[in-house]
Amino acid sequence: MKTHQPWRGTYTVLVTPFTADGQSVDVPALKRLVDWQIEQGIHGLIPLGSTGEFLSMSLAEQELVMDLCIRQAAGRVPVLIGTGAEWTPEGVMKARLAEKLGADGVMIIPPYYSTPTPDELFTHYKKIGEAISIPIMIYNNPATSNVDLTPEIVARLSQIDNVRYIKESTLEVTRVRDIIELCGDKMTVFAGILGYESFWLGAQGWVAVCSNLLPKDSARLFELAVDDQNKDAALALYRRILPIVKWVGGHRYVAATKAGLTYMGLPVGDPRAPRLPLSEKDHAELLGCLDQLGLKNTVA
Repeated sequence: MKTHQPWRGTYTVLVTPFTADGQSVDVPALKRLVDWQIEQGIHGLIPLGSTGEFLSMSLAEQELVMDLCIRQAAGRVPVLIGTGAEWTPEGVMKARLAEKLGADGVMIIPPYYSTPTPDELFTHYKKIGEAISIPIMIYNNPATSNVDLTPEIVARLSQIDNVRYIKESTLEVTRVRDIIELCGDKMTVFAGILGYESFWLGAQGWVAVCSNLLPKDSARLFELAVDDQNKDAALALYRRILPIVKWVGGHRYVAATKAGLTYMGLPVGDPRAPRLPLSEKDHAELLGCLDQLGLKNTVA
């Protein structure tokens, strides 16, 4: 069993590179992405989240990505695996697989179609928690899962032994305050969308999409705000990267991130259907934004 060191910092919810024809995981590109992220100072990695397009991948492809990312990271940073599933036994199976392959933990979005009740949610997470020994980060994103893990529900879930973290991805930053008040030290909050804003209310991490493109700056933002408590420097950095934060928010988050990485020198393919690549107009505007930050061909 791995010894758990508390997670904190900025964790990239990784895109999954696909080959040019979209038919396969691009293994060399994924290895390169993992290495570059770590070399740039990211604090942790989360493959197979929503940004990783796990719902558009076969179970065999998901296992490949799990194994590759864990092996490539080689203990340099924590690797949490997204193991969300609509069917509880599948969630148990995927979480066990992640643990077997050496993951440091799992991130689990609620079942995203059946709109489970609080009792059903508790049972779902409890069964997964009992099946593994590694920590669980629950993931609240009601805009995509159709389920809202309110602070009161989170407090109940925190009674499950290894449910220790939450990625809170609403636009209600007061959720951070309320979760900490209700759960105390039983639950550590990672922001999803509102990283900068959440740091000042006690969030100890940020599960970021923008750090696919800006791992160094995204990690530094956490360090300035949480470690150094340097509000002026943190705000200046946040304002500088905010255009990218906005670009990879909303519906374009996968397409914009993949287009940006390709422009930066690490081709990762297009999103899988039904997602489409960026329109020509959006593509040109994104590249202009990246140019302003001097990011063209910057991935070594």
